[in-house]
Amino acid sequence: MNALIQSLTYFRIIAGPIIFILITFFDFYGIALMLFLVAGFSDYLDGYLARKYRLVSVLGSVLDPIADKILITFVVIGLALTMDSIFVAFAGALILARELWVGALRDLNARSGDSSATEVTFLAKIKTTIQIASLSGLLLGLYTNNALIIFISNFILFLALIITIKTGLSYTIASLIKKI
Repeated sequence: MNALIQSLTYFRIIAGPIIFILITFFDFYGIALMLFLVAGFSDYLDGYLARKYRLVSVLGSVLDPIADKILITFVVIGLALTMDSIFVAFAGALILARELWVGALRDLNARSGDSSATEVTFLAKIKTTIQIASLSGLLLGLYTNNALIIFISNFILFLALIITIKTGLSYTIASLIKKI
């Protein structure tokens, strides 16, 4: 079971570059969408299985959020390039900057022996879900050539951005207030 759980994490790491290639080189938005949805579901599934079978590991807890970041990074950059969208590029850059910042905070907290300040919160899980929903919507909008779906997905991406910034600020305050 542990091998399956780790395979799901590795799948997300591999899926990111494949989705990028599918949308930027081949305009295979439907296939990219299906792969992205499966990858997004694998994020939920590996966490669920690890908790259910009590196979939560240090390696898994480190790799899982990195796998999510790799997947989101490749999809955001691929969509920004394909759509020639300044909004997707800027929102994506802010989302990615937050992810790098929180990664640095986690490293800082691990070194100081206080990892509780940056433990994954329920709102952070919601953030990832909304990011996946917005990016899936953009892929669906491209696949169906539907401007309304793209518009709604951009709105959802904006909502994801707000939650992303909120959770980043929460982690920052929890990490740095104790250290000042």
